[in-house]
Amino acid sequence: PQPAATVPEAMRLCRALGEAIGAESFSLLFLAAQGETRRLAPALDGEFPGVSLLSRMLSARGADGFARRIAEAAAPLWWRPDGEPPFLDTDARGWAEEIASPVPGTSGIAFPVALERGHSGAVAFVGDDMLLDEEALCETHARCFALFAEVARQRTQDGAGFPPVSKREIECLRLTADGLTSDEIAAALGLSVHTANQYLTNSTHKLNAVNRIHAVAKALRGGLID
Repeated sequence: PQPAATVPEAMRLCRALGEAIGAESFSLLFLAAQGETRRLAPALDGEFPGVSLLSRMLSARGADGFARRIAEAAAPLWWRPDGEPPFLDTDARGWAEEIASPVPGTSGIAFPVALERGHSGAVAFVGDDMLLDEEALCETHARCFALFAEVARQRTQDGAGFPPVSKREIECLRLTADGLTSDEIAAALGLSVHTANQYLTNSTHKLNAVNRIHAVAKALRGGLID
């Protein structure tokens, strides 16, 4: 695909790529390390600037096993519900690895991608009507690399435009992303609830977000939190 100059254009290209293989939804994710574990962070999907259910499931704490598989893989990883026929033909299955479903009840495929400057991640597609032969599998993987490189470039530019966000503000955003309430964040960081809320308010203003959930989404996509 041609380079995407804007996020909407990148979304259009991702959606068109998914439609070409019969997918119903997509998620582009960045891979990050958190201590000894791996996590996937959503960067782009059909719900942007929100975060889709597919992205949430693939980036959840319980999906660290899937993130580890992405980190170790070079070939596409695909899955299907028990008893369902494969959506890859025989030749294509020779170039991909079947895994246990990270999103129960779905058929899906994830294309691992990596750039020379260190960014890595995956572009995932799910859908009940997907069908890929060997040529489509290889072509889709190549296009995922191009799209990932463009989104990584945009993400770096967007992150560079953020005003300074303090360590405490980032900690509060990260805990919010993990589903903690203000009371739980305050207890985890040894703060008062008022102070925790103030940190979240400050970061929301700095990221030009409408609320803390929007701030979390912008921080995830800008690389401030994983």
